[in-house]
Amino acid sequence: MTIRSSLRTASAVAIGAILFGLIPTATATASSASNDLGRLRAATAAFHSIKAAEAAQYGKFSDVNGITCIADVGANAAMGVHYVNGTLVGDPTEDVTKPEALVYAPGNDGHLHLAAVEYIVVQAAWKAAGHTAPPSLFGQTFMAFSAPNRYGLPPFYALHVWAWKTNPRGMFSPWNPNVICPAS
Repeated sequence: MTIRSSLRTASAVAIGAILFGLIPTATATASSASNDLGRLRAATAAFHSIKAAEAAQYGKFSDVNGITCIADVGANAAMGVHYVNGTLVGDPTEDVTKPEALVYAPGNDGHLHLAAVEYIVVQAAWKAAGHTAPPSLFGQTFMAFSAPNRYGLPPFYALHVWAWKTNPRGMFSPWNPNVICPAS
């Protein structure tokens, strides 16, 4: 066997080992995220009813200017109307089945429709719990937000999941061009 053919064989073995090592990991990660999404949908299905959300301690949230339907005119997109559970926001434990906020998109029928959830954790509480890296769920790292901010919150981490409405920018993008807030 020549040195060149030995290198080719060694390279093929190394590439095979890499591929076979990554495929189960990627499959497991995708499968885990899919299972988590199923668990999230099952846990939040009742919240298509705002009355059920309110009974579970979620309340309508407004930003520092009193705006309830959160939009970004520059991004030509919106999030929608957030119903937040303050007790969950204060808890640094992140659980796929217990999002801190439910996000409703205004519909053409004048009603709010469950579109997404948002996981929110105050940075100080997260760090006080001994964490050194930002939280993550669904294989996604939460975005960091500083203060002051339009929500009147101290620095926090957040992750949106468009579990109930398609977002062409991606399931975890905060802004959805398919959501339109009515003019106020």
